[in-house]
Amino acid sequence: MLRTVIWFIFFGLVLPFTLPFLPGAKKRQGVERYAYAERVASTWANSLLKLAGVRVDLVGAHLIPEDEPVVFIANHQGNFDVPILLGKIDKPKGFISKIEVDKIPIVSTWMRYMGCVMIDRKDRRQSLKAIREGIETIKSGQSMIIFPEGTRSRGGTMAPFKAGSFTLATSSGVKIVPVAISGSYRVMEETGRIRPADVTVTVLPPIDSTSLPQKELVSLVEQQIRQIVEGEKK
Repeated sequence: MLRTVIWFIFFGLVLPFTLPFLPGAKKRQGVERYAYAERVASTWANSLLKLAGVRVDLVGAHLIPEDEPVVFIANHQGNFDVPILLGKIDKPKGFISKIEVDKIPIVSTWMRYMGCVMIDRKDRRQSLKAIREGIETIKSGQSMIIFPEGTRSRGGTMAPFKAGSFTLATSSGVKIVPVAISGSYRVMEETGRIRPADVTVTVLPPIDSTSLPQKELVSLVEQQIRQIVEGEKK
């Protein structure tokens, strides 16, 4: 319990230390801004992982395309998935996030500089507008991470992937990079408190988002990720 208390105190106290870097992000544009924001966010995320005692084994990092934006499609086991992917995948990227996160001071500002897409699930019009903005962000050079289950599995069975979440990839025409996250639920969701854990992040070969009809694309990506995640549980 002490680790959990210390972690949340650290989370709140460290954010103000990123404020001096905001002008640097503000004066940059496009891919330069994304890269700058990534460096700050990655440093912050890795500090959170270290304090929590999270050890990440990243497999297949060499498969990530270097000079083009992509859409990472990942399963979602727990709250620590975000800092894990932020800290360990070395490529500028934003997230699809629920709009409630936009109310967190400092965090919301950095997320905007990262090109994150805030979606209000209760407002269809706002969601469609946010998706269109996300497509333009990807076309401008920023990669994006999507959790198509829509919620955390908390170590249980993966939920079916929602086809609509693949629209960012299919409409922007970029490659999809499937990512399987195994063990992140052990950090927090399994016991309700933060504790050290080993997490494996497996990057799979990129898939051309225009190579298959969307329904088949969703099925393929889900099957590839499910095979790894559920295979490691046995």
